[in-house]
Amino acid sequence: MAETILVYASAEHLNTMLPMSVTIGKHHPSISVVLLSTAAAASSAAAAAAPAVNYRLLPTPAFPENSDPFELFFEIPRLNNPILRDAIEEISKESNIKAIIIDVFCNPAFEICTSFGIPTYFCNTPGAFALCKLLHWPTIHDTIPGGAADSLKDFDYSIEIPGCPLLRLLDLPKVFLFPLSNSYKHLVCASMNMRKSAGIIVNTYHALEFRAMEALANGLCTPGAPTPPVYSLGPFINTEKDSSSGGGGGGVDAECFRWLDLQPIKSVVFLCFGRRGVFSAEQLKEMAVGLENSGCRFLWAARSPPGEADMEALLPEGFVERTKDRGVVLKGNAPQMQVLSHESVGGFVTHCGQCSLLEAVWFGVPMIGWPLYAEQRMNRVFMVEEMKVALPLEEAEDGFVTAGELEKRVRELMESKTGTEVRRRVTELKHSAAAAVAKGGSTVVAMGKFMEAVIGS
Repeated sequence: MAETILVYASAEHLNTMLPMSVTIGKHHPSISVVLLSTAAAASSAAAAAAPAVNYRLLPTPAFPENSDPFELFFEIPRLNNPILRDAIEEISKESNIKAIIIDVFCNPAFEICTSFGIPTYFCNTPGAFALCKLLHWPTIHDTIPGGAADSLKDFDYSIEIPGCPLLRLLDLPKVFLFPLSNSYKHLVCASMNMRKSAGIIVNTYHALEFRAMEALANGLCTPGAPTPPVYSLGPFINTEKDSSSGGGGGGVDAECFRWLDLQPIKSVVFLCFGRRGVFSAEQLKEMAVGLENSGCRFLWAARSPPGEADMEALLPEGFVERTKDRGVVLKGNAPQMQVLSHESVGGFVTHCGQCSLLEAVWFGVPMIGWPLYAEQRMNRVFMVEEMKVALPLEEAEDGFVTAGELEKRVRELMESKTGTEVRRRVTELKHSAAAAVAKGGSTVVAMGKFMEAVIGS
């Protein structure tokens, strides 16, 4: 029977779990990798076409209307447990399943997986600093002032977590501010199950988050309890995509790259905010003013707010015409990784998602952090204070960023000694990322240790 690794990914994290699965399959072709998920059609098509991976689409179960979106990330796998059990039983008839890797959101499936006697691993997609926080959270839960309250959003104090810079409570994902919510309980349960797992895979490489990796290796995040092996197998990005200057495809993308080809090296600031990066009309106008006043070249991927169809009508009158010689506004998505790989791009205003961070570092692009949701505010702390690969943006209490603040930070990144130092640091980490995935590098060594554990189980 073929030896197989099962990977169970939530739809939310398929874009990270897929390249991880491809990497395992390519580096160890003797092992069959089967990827299970409930992802929507477009994501499923990409997974089905991926090399070295067998993709199986699981049905999305019915769930109550008006469900909390974050809670659904856990509830969909929970409701799908009977289907997952059937899938594992079916695959077991034709394969020797050596290990199961589950997304953190798939934690409700942990007991199903372990009930088969199969070593079960977690994959923590946000990285090692975030893993320190999650593993350590049960330890600090009872020590938080106001921890018995319905909400901690009115409490603002610092939290010490091994391997991390000092964090403010309000820098954590919002779910951690509501300790009586089901989502919070799901995360605490995931943390406890991680401690009992066969190991944890993180989407990073050792040099990028070395302090966090050392804290994890030394068991500092789980005092009084064992820490399972932690494997830094990242970066989970498809670095084999065409990274040439014209690698963006046709249509609008082709026009974008033709424009980039005409710009001086490292002169363009790229603004892109992920799948859910939508701003209010007021914020879009403010961003436009800041970009125009900065005098810098820019490529801005912008979405219209819900209910607003015409992006150009939302921008200041005459903005597109006045900036046409030094700026481009892309309506909707942008081919982010291909843009970051272009030699004319010298800065990146990002929402601080882990994949965006890793892509920027891989191509040596310094950043300005503008977090929007989930773990991104916490990531910005890591990026600015620990990794030193980004500058922060000062925000109002409601998250609004003024034109003057954006202008100041863009100029600082592109024109000042501070920006030069951030660029130097990112360049160092770019070289360390390449070294990590080369023969004898930290990621390759960690992959060898992981596969040795799997095959020997």
